[in-house]
Amino acid sequence: MTDVAPATDREFEDDLEPSQPEKRIPWVFAIWLIVAGVIGEIAAFALTVEKFHVLQNPDAILSCDVSAFVQCGKNLESWQGSVFGFPNPIIGLICWMAPIVVGFALLAGARFARWFWVLFNIGVLGAVVFVIWLASQSIFDLRTLCPYCVLTWTVTYPTFLAVTFRNMAEGVFGDRVRPAGRALLPWVAPITIVIMLAIFVIAQLRFPVIQGLF
Repeated sequence: MTDVAPATDREFEDDLEPSQPEKRIPWVFAIWLIVAGVIGEIAAFALTVEKFHVLQNPDAILSCDVSAFVQCGKNLESWQGSVFGFPNPIIGLICWMAPIVVGFALLAGARFARWFWVLFNIGVLGAVVFVIWLASQSIFDLRTLCPYCVLTWTVTYPTFLAVTFRNMAEGVFGDRVRPAGRALLPWVAPITIVIMLAIFVIAQLRFPVIQGLF
């Protein structure tokens, strides 16, 4: 009869809790969410303050009114500026908190379920669709470019692209799109630049944006 050495507590722990490699914190992605959220909050807050000025004095000259074509007063006073019955900047004040919270949570090591990333992606998709509609209204109907609105667009597009490509790369939408997500992630900035340049070119063709800055 052979002697069997009793198992140590450590061996039991190894059996019950198999070691798993720790997942790397997505520093760049998390920091971008925070930065984009802060910029979006600043733009939304500035537009909210300007809206208060307009309500107090309809003839007030706003800080963002550079010229007849580069201004935010006309946008704030239009029906497009209050699509849901209240000023659009209030939506920004509320919604831009989401990426800030998610960014800090990721830096703290939080891990979210697949359904969370799907809902988050739907949220940023709604944001980018709304921004595209507002941009088209501003350029083709109001014939203005609102500086704070443009600042919001500048962070909305890359946020949508970054979240979508990141989710593709992490398999949120299935393993088949992982390679495409990894390939597209480095192109977030170039795609954003192309989008913003296209907006400015279209706006310039509609009205003298550049001349209005001087």
